[in-house]
Amino acid sequence: MDFEVTHITDYSYQPSAAEAYLEARLAPPDLPTQTVRHRRLLIEPAVKVSGYTDYFGNAVDFFSLPYRHRSLVITSRVDIQTHTPARPANALDVSINETRQILHSSASEVFDYLQPTETVAYTRDAAQWARRYLGGNRPLGESLEALNLAVYKEFTYASGSTNNSTPLATVWQQRKGVCQDFTHVMLSVLRLAGLPARYVCGYIEAVAPPSAEAGNTLGRAGRTLVGAVATHAWVEVMVPGKEWVALDPTNKQWCGERHITVSRGRDFRDATPLRGTFKGTGKQTMKVKVFVKRRVPPVPVAAGPKVN
Repeated sequence: MDFEVTHITDYSYQPSAAEAYLEARLAPPDLPTQTVRHRRLLIEPAVKVSGYTDYFGNAVDFFSLPYRHRSLVITSRVDIQTHTPARPANALDVSINETRQILHSSASEVFDYLQPTETVAYTRDAAQWARRYLGGNRPLGESLEALNLAVYKEFTYASGSTNNSTPLATVWQQRKGVCQDFTHVMLSVLRLAGLPARYVCGYIEAVAPPSAEAGNTLGRAGRTLVGAVATHAWVEVMVPGKEWVALDPTNKQWCGERHITVSRGRDFRDATPLRGTFKGTGKQTMKVKVFVKRRVPPVPVAAGPKVN
């Protein structure tokens, strides 16, 4: 599928900010599931941008405004083609116990994705779910689907019910949150069960055109997806063969062609699209808009009868 993605972040300061320093993780990588055709980053006021690759492999653009300004607008435009993910059937047929044994030799390579963080804290609920859904000789793929479905069914999507500082224990207690919270819940369970898992930040196509894609084993084909107001979040899990598979607990499905990966990390702090600081005596407000538009090939027009 071909998509045009526009991500606009509008900062305003009252009174003017004296300086600002920001990092942007807005550049989708080329992956087996996606190919970036063109990308452009626009910043107003115009500034010089430098780049580097961070510890988790994300492309980072960083810049500064060392002068007074009332507003800052960052626009990322991307043309990208997505491809159907090839899930490793043989690896997903391996039992949970065998999976842990196989991946044990790779523990040092994925150490960060096996540890708790300030945001992905271990809780009693997570430990109980790890035993319930990720124990014994149940096939790995079946277990991942069961956990993914459990998060979807047990937690209610409620915009505004949490913020970036809400403890994971509170999310477990109130059983509601947003895609970021659902992802953190699932990560805590997976890591407690000894399965390497990482946070993914990206975009989704909320409403598919009339020619919706083929069916999904975890969800109804072509249905409206939740979490596309701005960026979306989901989980990637390492499976035998050192491959990663992606699941979206907010929408109870394996990730597919309607998902676009932008950045990864241990939790949202590592993968957040924009972060930085400003110097000033006033307040900062931020507005974010994301538009994901699929390019649908035109339907051929049947030729009419030949007229002599």
